[in-house]
Amino acid sequence: MVRPRQSRSLRTDATAALDGCAAFHSRLAARRISQFIEQRLAPSGLSVPQFGLMCQIAAAQDDSLTALAARMGLDPSTLSRNLAGLVREELVEIATPDDDGRRKLVWLTETGALKLEAAIPLWRAAHDDLAVLIDTSLAVQLSAATTALS
Repeated sequence: MVRPRQSRSLRTDATAALDGCAAFHSRLAARRISQFIEQRLAPSGLSVPQFGLMCQIAAAQDDSLTALAARMGLDPSTLSRNLAGLVREELVEIATPDDDGRRKLVWLTETGALKLEAAIPLWRAAHDDLAVLIDTSLAVQLSAATTALS
């Protein structure tokens, strides 16, 4: 038996999926924004993920790895991998308090704090340049709107 040809094809379905896919478009936007900021942060020697992670550490009220992972939306093993390079470069320290061997704390070293202080003006200038091109509050709104997804 010959099946009647459907009006939809894989190409049209794929095109429709790409055109309306929140995941695809948010990842594409994130890559473009990250590349834009990354180029301007390059003189600091920090990548966008490193800069963001160090800002999270510097701004923290709770310096535990568990709290940091929650704020970053990362599982602990991913966070540990992301921190490993910063530890190797002696920009952050991780320690276990004597009173609780299960808890790990993280903070910027003096070198890390100085490096972050030097990077912030570069980030600020990059963000100002970005704001001329796009409404940067949209990224903040999108992040806030997606908290219910995790």
